[in-house]
Parts: sequence; structure tokens; C-alpha cells
Amino acid sequence: PVQFAESGGGSVQTVESLTLSCIASRYTNCMSCFRRAPGQSDEGLAADCRRSNTQDYAAPVEGRFTISRDNVANTLNLKMTNLTPEDSGVYYCAAGDPRDFTRLRRDDYIAFGQGTQVIVST
Repeated sequence: PVQFAESGGGSVQTVESLTLSCIASRYTNCMSCFRRAPGQSDEGLAADCRRSNTQDYAAPVEGRFTISRDNVANTLNLKMTNLTPEDSGVYYCAAGDPRDFTRLRRDDYIAFGQGTQVIVST
């Protein structure tokens, strides 16, 4: 199974930025980031697939978040800018090989990190 080491969470103020990093124990075609906010279902935010060399973003974060991969280090980075309190939650990585990674659905992935907390305050 794929295991992850996640880092980069923290507390910031509105419009500030954070970069989350996720190191996977081995290579997988697609890696993605999900967010779990209190009282809400898990939300897929961004995904990167190496075979197609493409990325996809959920509408609420497109233009503000940037996902990138370092294949040598099996590392995923999610740069988050212009953060708002609505971005608060636990962010975690996922790995797999979904047929349609643009769906950003959790059940398309097979391995998940434990997550790192992001708190955005006004």
C-alpha cells in the first residue's frame, strides 16, 4: 500500500498563502488533494496524473491553488493562495489510477494520507 508523509498545514489569515507537501512511499499515476471541513463531505480539490501530464481543479479553488509533482521524490505540492475561512479544514493526499481523474471523487482512489490541518481566520 502507498503511505504518505504530509506537511505544510497551519494557521493563517485571510488572503495569505500556504503550501502543502505530500511524499508518497512509491509512484502512482495520479495523486490528488482532498479537503474535509467540519460538517461537510470530503471535497476533491486538485489532481495530477503523470501519464497524461495533466492537472484538474475543483471550481472553488481554480486560479488560487496550484498542484505540482516531483516524480523523483514522489512528492505532491499544493500551493494555496488568497485563502479564505471557507478553505479551512483537514487536507489530505490520495493516490490511485482513476479512469476519469477530473471527477475528483474520493472513491476513485485507493490510498489516503492522514491529513494536515489548515485554519484560515479573518
